[in-house]
Amino acid sequence: MATHPFPKDIRILPDGIHIYWDDTHQSYYEHRYLRAECSCAHCVSEMTGKRIVSIDDIRTDVEALDWLQIGRYALQFLWSDAHTTGIYPFIVLRKLCRCTECSSSSH
Repeated sequence: MATHPFPKDIRILPDGIHIYWDDTHQSYYEHRYLRAECSCAHCVSEMTGKRIVSIDDIRTDVEALDWLQIGRYALQFLWSDAHTTGIYPFIVLRKLCRCTECSSSSH
């Protein structure tokens, strides 16, 4: 059974969310970018899978205020726009990483 990276440290800073993984990778996500990637039923249609809320619908000043670990597989964020229903699995967070290393390589 393959193991997936697990976050060791999660920091919400003014420039975005920084996650330090147990495999030594350091991920970076701008607040608005990660908020726009939410895949909850409010943001993505359960019937069609089509995105309902796009980045253009998200306020430019949105930011994560807090986070909660969901089991051993995901994070949930409390956003400044009062959105709280999105769950971000660790494997998805790694694919969404915006660090310099990941931005320059193709996923």
